[in-house]
Amino acid sequence: MTLEEVVGSNSTEKKMETVSQALEELLVAAQRQDCLTVGVYESAKLMNVDPDSVVLCVLATDEEDEDDIALQIHFTLLQAFCCDNDINILRLSGMRRLAQLLEDGTDASNGNEPRDLHCILVTNPPVQPLQSPALQNISSFCEESRCRNQWVPCLELQDR
Repeated sequence: MTLEEVVGSNSTEKKMETVSQALEELLVAAQRQDCLTVGVYESAKLMNVDPDSVVLCVLATDEEDEDDIALQIHFTLLQAFCCDNDINILRLSGMRRLAQLLEDGTDASNGNEPRDLHCILVTNPPVQPLQSPALQNISSFCEESRCRNQWVPCLELQDR
């Protein structure tokens, strides 16, 4: 391994960690502001009605979901729609951490089925658009990834 590869690799890891932390901050803040749409079908409905309100689409899976053909078809359609409407997309692994982040603000013991966290949309509130540094960080990461021909960048949320 050359020095450039070692330094570049370390820099990339730090960037991914920073973006992962920014995503966690953004999701928690958006949930507090009621700016999250959770679920594949709910997300598809919102994007059909009001795609301009969506600022980020997070498609989350873990290894056990990779063989779910129906989910992968939904992801393909959502990704195409996001690309057509200039919506940033992230693929995410780490469903357990994602559930921890988003279940804190809800009553998980109410006996209902767990929420479908495979697709999460972050939307702009109608009155005051989200202007968080976390969103700007994620948007920059998505743009940099597209410049490297990685149209759907991947992140991993680490369990804590």
